[in-house]
Amino acid sequence: MAEDTNSKKAITPARRVSNVSEYYFSKKLKEVADMNARGLDVISLGIGSPDRPPHPEVIAALSNEAEKANAHGYQPYVGIPQLREAFAEWYGKWFGVTLDPAKEIQPLIGSKEGILHITLAFVNPGDGVLVPNPGYPTYTSVSRLAEANIITYNLKEENSWLPDFEEIEKNDLSNVKLMWVNYPNMPTGKVASRELFENLVAFGRRHNIVIVNDNPYSFILNDKPLSILSVPGAKEVCIELNSMSKSHNMPGWRVGMLASNAEFVNWVLRVKSNIDSGTFRPMQIAAAEALHADKTWYEEINSVYKPRRELAEEIARTLNCSFDPAQRGMFLWVKVPETFKNGAELADRLLYEARVFATPGIVFGSEGDKFIRISLCATEDKLRQALNRIKQTINK
Repeated sequence: MAEDTNSKKAITPARRVSNVSEYYFSKKLKEVADMNARGLDVISLGIGSPDRPPHPEVIAALSNEAEKANAHGYQPYVGIPQLREAFAEWYGKWFGVTLDPAKEIQPLIGSKEGILHITLAFVNPGDGVLVPNPGYPTYTSVSRLAEANIITYNLKEENSWLPDFEEIEKNDLSNVKLMWVNYPNMPTGKVASRELFENLVAFGRRHNIVIVNDNPYSFILNDKPLSILSVPGAKEVCIELNSMSKSHNMPGWRVGMLASNAEFVNWVLRVKSNIDSGTFRPMQIAAAEALHADKTWYEEINSVYKPRRELAEEIARTLNCSFDPAQRGMFLWVKVPETFKNGAELADRLLYEARVFATPGIVFGSEGDKFIRISLCATEDKLRQALNRIKQTINK
Protein backbone atom coordinates (compact mmCIF):
# COMPACT_ATOMS: atom_id res chain seq x y z
CA MET A 1 0.00 0.00 0.00
CA ALA A 2 1.37 3.42 -0.96
CA GLU A 3 2.34 5.67 1.90
CA ASP A 4 0.06 8.63 2.47
CA THR A 5 2.54 11.47 2.29
CA ASN A 6 -0.18 14.01 3.00
CA SER A 7 -0.55 12.69 6.55
CA LYS A 8 3.06 13.41 7.50
CA LYS A 9 3.72 16.15 9.98
CA ALA A 10 5.97 18.95 8.82
CA ILE A 11 9.47 18.90 10.28
CA THR A 12 10.13 22.10 12.20
CA PRO A 13 13.27 23.46 13.84
CA ALA A 14 13.72 23.91 17.55
CA ARG A 15 12.07 27.00 18.99
CA ARG A 16 15.47 28.55 19.60
CA VAL A 17 16.23 28.50 15.86
CA SER A 18 13.07 30.49 15.16
CA ASN A 19 14.15 33.06 17.73
CA VAL A 20 17.36 34.01 15.90
CA SER A 21 18.26 34.94 12.36
CA GLU A 22 21.45 34.46 10.40
CA TYR A 23 24.21 36.77 11.62
CA TYR A 24 24.07 40.10 9.77
CA PHE A 25 27.62 39.89 8.47
CA SER A 26 27.10 36.32 7.31
CA LYS A 27 24.23 37.49 5.11
CA LYS A 28 25.72 40.78 3.99
CA LEU A 29 29.08 39.32 3.02
CA LYS A 30 27.26 36.90 0.71
CA GLU A 31 25.74 39.91 -1.05
CA VAL A 32 29.12 41.63 -1.24
CA ALA A 33 30.68 38.43 -2.62
CA ASP A 34 27.96 38.26 -5.27
CA MET A 35 28.61 41.88 -6.24
CA ASN A 36 32.32 41.16 -6.50
CA ALA A 37 31.62 38.09 -8.63
CA ARG A 38 29.80 40.43 -11.00
CA GLY A 39 32.93 42.56 -11.22
CA LEU A 40 31.71 45.45 -9.05
CA ASP A 41 34.82 45.47 -6.84
CA VAL A 42 33.24 46.41 -3.50
CA ILE A 43 35.60 47.94 -0.92
CA SER A 44 34.75 46.40 2.43
CA LEU A 45 34.84 48.74 5.42
CA GLY A 46 32.32 46.59 7.23
CA ILE A 47 33.94 43.97 9.44
CA GLY A 48 36.67 44.14 12.06
CA SER A 49 38.96 41.41 10.78
CA PRO A 50 42.60 42.53 11.03
CA ASP A 51 44.25 42.28 7.61
CA ARG A 52 47.84 42.09 8.87
CA PRO A 53 49.61 38.87 9.98
CA PRO A 54 50.72 37.99 13.50
CA HIS A 55 54.34 38.52 14.52
CA PRO A 56 56.75 36.35 12.44
CA GLU A 57 57.94 34.58 15.60
CA VAL A 58 54.34 33.53 16.28
CA ILE A 59 54.00 31.97 12.85
CA ALA A 60 57.39 30.27 13.27
CA ALA A 61 56.29 28.83 16.63
CA LEU A 62 53.15 27.41 15.01
CA SER A 63 55.12 25.86 12.17
CA ASN A 64 57.85 24.41 14.37
CA GLU A 65 55.41 22.87 16.81
CA ALA A 66 53.19 21.46 14.04
CA GLU A 67 56.13 19.46 12.70
CA LYS A 68 56.32 17.43 15.90
CA ALA A 69 54.77 13.98 15.68
CA ASN A 70 53.11 14.22 19.11
CA ALA A 71 51.50 17.64 18.57
CA HIS A 72 48.30 16.53 16.85
CA GLY A 73 46.27 14.77 19.53
CA TYR A 74 43.41 15.96 21.70
CA GLN A 75 44.36 18.67 24.14
CA PRO A 76 43.33 19.37 27.74
CA TYR A 77 39.98 21.14 28.01
CA VAL A 78 41.60 23.62 30.39
CA GLY A 79 44.29 24.52 27.84
CA ILE A 80 47.99 23.79 28.15
CA PRO A 81 49.87 25.26 31.14
CA GLN A 82 52.11 27.41 28.89
CA LEU A 83 49.10 29.27 27.49
CA ARG A 84 47.37 29.78 30.84
CA GLU A 85 50.63 31.06 32.33
CA ALA A 86 51.17 33.39 29.37
CA PHE A 87 47.67 34.84 29.78
CA ALA A 88 48.33 35.36 33.50
CA GLU A 89 51.63 37.14 32.78
CA TRP A 90 49.92 39.26 30.10
CA TYR A 91 47.20 40.37 32.52
CA GLY A 92 49.77 41.16 35.18
CA LYS A 93 51.99 43.17 32.83
CA TRP A 94 49.38 45.19 30.94
CA PHE A 95 46.35 45.36 33.25
CA GLY A 96 47.96 45.08 36.69
CA VAL A 97 45.72 42.11 37.49
CA THR A 98 46.97 39.04 39.34
CA LEU A 99 45.41 35.77 38.13
CA ASP A 100 46.05 32.18 39.18
CA PRO A 101 46.85 30.48 35.86
CA ALA A 102 45.69 27.10 37.15
CA LYS A 103 42.28 28.17 38.46
CA GLU A 104 41.27 31.66 37.32
CA ILE A 105 41.86 31.47 33.55
CA GLN A 106 40.07 29.45 30.89
CA PRO A 107 41.41 29.51 27.31
CA LEU A 108 38.65 29.53 24.69
CA ILE A 109 38.23 28.82 21.00
CA GLY A 110 37.58 32.52 20.53
CA SER A 111 35.80 34.86 22.92
CA LYS A 112 32.62 34.76 20.78
CA GLU A 113 32.28 31.09 21.70
CA GLY A 114 32.86 32.10 25.31
CA ILE A 115 29.69 34.19 25.21
CA LEU A 116 27.75 30.98 24.62
CA HIS A 117 29.65 29.03 27.29
CA ILE A 118 29.05 31.71 29.92
CA THR A 119 25.36 32.03 29.06
CA LEU A 120 24.78 28.28 29.29
CA ALA A 121 26.70 28.13 32.57
CA PHE A 122 24.68 30.84 34.32
CA VAL A 123 21.31 31.27 32.62
CA ASN A 124 18.22 29.07 32.81
CA PRO A 125 15.29 29.57 30.41
CA GLY A 126 13.36 32.62 31.59
CA ASP A 127 16.25 34.13 33.55
CA GLY A 128 17.02 37.78 32.87
CA VAL A 129 20.05 39.03 30.94
CA LEU A 130 20.98 42.71 30.63
CA VAL A 131 22.12 43.49 27.09
CA PRO A 132 23.44 46.87 25.83
CA ASN A 133 21.81 48.85 23.02
CA PRO A 134 23.84 49.46 20.90
CA GLY A 135 25.95 46.38 21.44
CA TYR A 136 27.53 43.32 19.91
CA PRO A 137 24.60 41.37 18.37
CA THR A 138 25.87 38.03 19.71
CA TYR A 139 24.92 39.03 23.28
CA THR A 140 21.30 39.14 22.16
CA SER A 141 21.30 36.13 19.84
CA VAL A 142 22.99 33.82 22.35
CA SER A 143 20.57 34.97 25.06
CA ARG A 144 17.70 34.08 22.73
CA LEU A 145 19.20 30.67 22.04
CA ALA A 146 19.26 30.11 25.81
CA GLU A 147 15.61 31.26 25.97
CA ALA A 148 16.53 34.02 28.41
CA ASN A 149 14.46 37.09 29.19
CA ILE A 150 16.41 39.87 27.46
CA ILE A 151 16.33 43.22 29.25
CA THR A 152 17.86 45.88 27.03
CA TYR A 153 19.62 48.85 28.62
CA ASN A 154 20.26 51.86 26.43
CA LEU A 155 23.62 53.47 25.86
CA LYS A 156 22.83 56.96 24.66
CA GLU A 157 24.99 59.46 22.85
CA GLU A 158 23.93 62.22 25.27
CA ASN A 159 25.17 60.06 28.18
CA SER A 160 28.51 59.39 26.45
CA TRP A 161 27.49 55.78 25.70
CA LEU A 162 27.60 54.84 29.40
CA PRO A 163 25.06 52.77 31.34
CA ASP A 164 22.40 54.77 33.17
CA PHE A 165 22.24 52.77 36.41
CA GLU A 166 19.24 54.71 37.71
CA GLU A 167 17.32 53.84 34.56
CA ILE A 168 18.42 50.18 34.66
CA GLU A 169 17.29 49.83 38.27
CA LYS A 170 13.74 50.75 37.30
CA ASN A 171 13.50 47.21 35.89
CA ASP A 172 12.70 44.15 37.95
CA LEU A 173 16.20 42.77 38.43
CA SER A 174 15.29 39.98 40.84
CA ASN A 175 15.79 37.23 38.28
CA VAL A 176 18.65 38.77 36.27
CA LYS A 177 21.75 36.56 36.12
CA LEU A 178 24.10 38.33 33.69
CA MET A 179 24.92 41.82 32.48
CA TRP A 180 26.95 42.19 29.29
CA VAL A 181 29.28 45.17 29.04
CA ASN A 182 31.97 45.91 26.48
CA TYR A 183 34.65 48.57 27.04
CA PRO A 184 36.45 49.84 25.05
CA ASN A 185 33.02 49.74 23.49
CA MET A 186 32.04 48.30 20.17
CA PRO A 187 30.51 49.93 18.17
CA THR A 188 30.82 53.38 19.80
CA GLY A 189 34.55 53.36 20.66
CA LYS A 190 33.84 54.68 24.17
CA VAL A 191 36.62 53.89 26.65
CA ALA A 192 35.80 52.92 30.23
CA SER A 193 37.05 54.88 33.20
CA ARG A 194 38.00 53.24 36.46
CA GLU A 195 34.96 54.93 37.98
CA LEU A 196 32.66 53.14 35.49
CA PHE A 197 34.19 49.77 36.33
CA GLU A 198 33.88 50.50 40.05
CA ASN A 199 30.20 51.37 39.54
CA LEU A 200 29.64 48.18 37.55
CA VAL A 201 31.23 46.04 40.26
CA ALA A 202 29.09 47.77 42.91
CA PHE A 203 25.97 47.26 40.77
CA GLY A 204 26.75 43.55 40.37
CA ARG A 205 27.26 43.15 44.11
CA ARG A 206 24.10 45.09 44.91
CA HIS A 207 21.88 42.94 42.72
CA ASN A 208 23.79 39.64 42.73
CA ILE A 209 24.34 39.90 38.97
CA VAL A 210 27.41 38.58 37.17
CA ILE A 211 29.01 41.41 35.15
CA VAL A 212 30.76 40.18 32.00
CA ASN A 213 33.14 42.64 30.36
CA ASP A 214 34.04 41.74 26.79
CA ASN A 215 37.47 43.34 26.35
CA PRO A 216 39.11 42.64 22.94
CA TYR A 217 39.85 46.25 21.90
CA SER A 218 42.10 47.49 24.72
CA PHE A 219 45.26 47.78 22.62
CA ILE A 220 43.89 49.35 19.42
CA LEU A 221 44.67 53.09 19.32
CA ASN A 222 44.45 53.06 23.10
CA ASP A 223 47.50 53.64 25.29
CA LYS A 224 45.79 52.90 28.62
CA PRO A 225 44.48 49.31 28.68
CA LEU A 226 42.06 48.77 31.56
CA SER A 227 40.47 45.62 32.97
CA ILE A 228 37.37 45.47 35.13
CA LEU A 229 39.22 42.83 37.18
CA SER A 230 41.60 45.54 38.41
CA VAL A 231 38.81 46.80 40.70
CA PRO A 232 39.19 45.30 44.21
CA GLY A 233 36.70 42.47 44.73
CA ALA A 234 35.72 42.37 41.05
CA LYS A 235 36.53 38.68 40.65
CA GLU A 236 33.70 37.85 43.07
CA VAL A 237 31.03 39.07 40.62
CA CYS A 238 32.80 39.67 37.30
CA ILE A 239 34.07 37.71 34.34
CA GLU A 240 36.28 39.24 31.68
CA LEU A 241 36.56 37.93 28.15
CA ASN A 242 39.60 38.68 26.04
CA SER A 243 40.83 37.68 22.62
CA MET A 244 43.94 37.35 20.48
CA SER A 245 41.98 38.39 17.39
CA LYS A 246 42.39 42.16 17.49
CA SER A 247 45.41 42.65 19.74
CA HIS A 248 47.63 40.15 17.93
CA ASN A 249 46.19 39.98 14.39
CA MET A 250 44.86 36.45 14.94
CA PRO A 251 41.10 36.51 14.18
CA GLY A 252 41.09 33.25 12.23
CA TRP A 253 43.13 31.42 14.85
CA ARG A 254 40.20 31.46 17.29
CA VAL A 255 42.14 31.89 20.52
CA GLY A 256 40.58 33.72 23.43
CA MET A 257 40.18 33.45 27.17
CA LEU A 258 38.07 34.32 30.17
CA ALA A 259 39.18 35.18 33.67
CA SER A 260 37.28 35.20 36.97
CA ASN A 261 37.17 33.44 40.32
CA ALA A 262 37.91 29.72 40.37
CA GLU A 263 34.28 28.69 40.92
CA PHE A 264 32.94 30.68 37.95
CA VAL A 265 35.73 29.34 35.74
CA ASN A 266 34.92 25.78 36.79
CA TRP A 267 31.23 26.23 35.95
CA VAL A 268 32.11 27.47 32.49
CA LEU A 269 34.54 24.57 32.03
CA ARG A 270 31.73 22.10 32.73
CA VAL A 271 29.86 23.54 29.75
CA LYS A 272 32.85 24.00 27.46
CA SER A 273 34.20 20.47 28.01
CA ASN A 274 30.92 19.07 26.70
CA ILE A 275 30.96 21.25 23.56
CA ASP A 276 34.50 21.28 22.13
CA SER A 277 37.70 19.27 22.43
CA GLY A 278 40.28 21.96 22.99
CA THR A 279 42.54 24.03 20.76
CA PHE A 280 45.25 22.60 18.48
CA ARG A 281 48.40 22.45 20.62
CA PRO A 282 50.70 24.26 18.12
CA MET A 283 48.21 27.16 18.07
CA GLN A 284 48.31 27.33 21.86
CA ILE A 285 52.11 27.37 21.85
CA ALA A 286 52.10 30.11 19.21
CA ALA A 287 49.49 32.12 21.12
CA ALA A 288 51.68 31.97 24.23
CA GLU A 289 54.54 33.31 22.11
CA ALA A 290 52.32 36.17 20.93
CA LEU A 291 51.40 37.11 24.48
CA HIS A 292 55.06 37.64 25.32
CA ALA A 293 55.29 40.53 22.83
CA ASP A 294 56.71 43.75 24.18
CA LYS A 295 55.47 47.32 23.76
CA THR A 296 56.94 47.65 20.27
CA TRP A 297 54.43 45.11 18.92
CA TYR A 298 51.46 47.20 20.00
CA GLU A 299 53.15 50.38 18.78
CA GLU A 300 53.63 48.76 15.39
CA ILE A 301 49.97 47.74 15.20
CA ASN A 302 48.87 51.27 16.03
CA SER A 303 51.29 52.79 13.54
CA VAL A 304 49.24 50.94 10.91
CA TYR A 305 45.84 51.90 12.30
CA LYS A 306 46.58 55.57 12.95
CA PRO A 307 46.76 56.73 9.30
CA ARG A 308 43.81 54.50 8.49
CA ARG A 309 41.83 56.20 11.22
CA GLU A 310 42.75 59.60 9.75
CA LEU A 311 41.42 58.48 6.36
CA ALA A 312 38.24 57.13 7.96
CA GLU A 313 37.73 60.51 9.62
CA GLU A 314 38.18 62.19 6.25
CA ILE A 315 35.54 59.87 4.79
CA ALA A 316 33.21 60.88 7.64
CA ARG A 317 33.78 64.58 7.06
CA THR A 318 33.24 64.13 3.31
CA LEU A 319 29.86 62.58 4.13
CA ASN A 320 29.11 65.46 6.53
CA CYS A 321 29.02 62.98 9.39
CA SER A 322 30.07 63.87 12.93
CA PHE A 323 32.12 61.75 15.34
CA ASP A 324 33.81 61.78 18.73
CA PRO A 325 37.60 62.03 18.18
CA ALA A 326 38.23 60.41 21.58
CA GLN A 327 36.83 57.03 20.57
CA ARG A 328 39.20 54.05 20.47
CA GLY A 329 39.35 50.68 18.75
CA MET A 330 39.45 49.53 15.14
CA PHE A 331 36.27 51.29 13.98
CA LEU A 332 35.01 54.82 13.54
CA TRP A 333 31.45 55.33 14.81
CA VAL A 334 29.93 58.26 12.94
CA LYS A 335 26.59 60.04 13.10
CA VAL A 336 24.88 60.61 9.77
CA PRO A 337 23.64 64.10 8.83
CA GLU A 338 19.97 65.05 8.77
CA THR A 339 19.99 64.73 4.98
CA PHE A 340 19.73 60.97 5.50
CA LYS A 341 16.80 59.27 7.20
CA ASN A 342 19.13 56.97 9.12
CA GLY A 343 22.40 55.10 8.92
CA ALA A 344 20.87 52.28 6.90
CA GLU A 345 19.96 54.72 4.09
CA LEU A 346 23.51 56.05 3.94
CA ALA A 347 25.01 52.55 4.13
CA ASP A 348 22.84 51.42 1.21
CA ARG A 349 23.84 54.41 -0.88
CA LEU A 350 27.49 53.76 -0.11
CA LEU A 351 27.17 50.13 -1.16
CA TYR A 352 25.05 50.48 -4.28
CA GLU A 353 26.35 53.81 -5.60
CA ALA A 354 29.96 54.00 -4.39
CA ARG A 355 30.52 50.24 -4.00
CA VAL A 356 31.77 50.78 -0.43
CA PHE A 357 30.46 48.51 2.32
CA ALA A 358 30.03 50.16 5.74
CA THR A 359 27.88 48.84 8.57
CA PRO A 360 24.59 50.56 9.46
CA GLY A 361 24.39 51.26 13.17
CA ILE A 362 20.92 49.74 13.47
CA VAL A 363 22.63 46.31 13.34
CA PHE A 364 23.81 46.99 16.89
CA GLY A 365 20.45 48.20 18.21
CA SER A 366 17.92 51.00 17.91
CA GLU A 367 20.26 53.51 19.61
CA GLY A 368 22.56 53.10 16.61
CA ASP A 369 19.90 53.99 14.06
CA LYS A 370 21.44 57.36 13.13
CA PHE A 371 24.98 55.99 12.82
CA ILE A 372 27.25 53.95 10.59
CA ARG A 373 30.43 52.11 11.54
CA ILE A 374 33.57 52.31 9.39
CA SER A 375 36.17 49.57 9.86
CA LEU A 376 39.89 50.34 9.87
CA CYS A 377 40.69 46.82 8.64
CA ALA A 378 41.42 47.94 5.10
CA THR A 379 44.67 49.22 3.64
CA GLU A 380 45.34 52.93 3.29
CA ASP A 381 45.11 52.46 -0.47
CA LYS A 382 41.65 50.91 -0.17
CA LEU A 383 40.49 53.66 2.18
CA ARG A 384 41.72 56.31 -0.26
CA GLN A 385 39.89 54.53 -3.09
CA ALA A 386 36.74 54.50 -0.96
CA LEU A 387 37.14 58.21 -0.24
CA ASN A 388 37.52 59.00 -3.94
CA ARG A 389 34.49 56.90 -4.88
CA ILE A 390 32.41 58.69 -2.26
CA LYS A 391 33.52 62.10 -3.54
CA GLN A 392 32.57 61.06 -7.10
CA THR A 393 29.16 59.61 -6.22
CA ILE A 394 27.53 60.32 -2.84
CA ASN A 395 29.04 63.76 -2.37
CA LYS A 396 29.34 64.95 -5.96
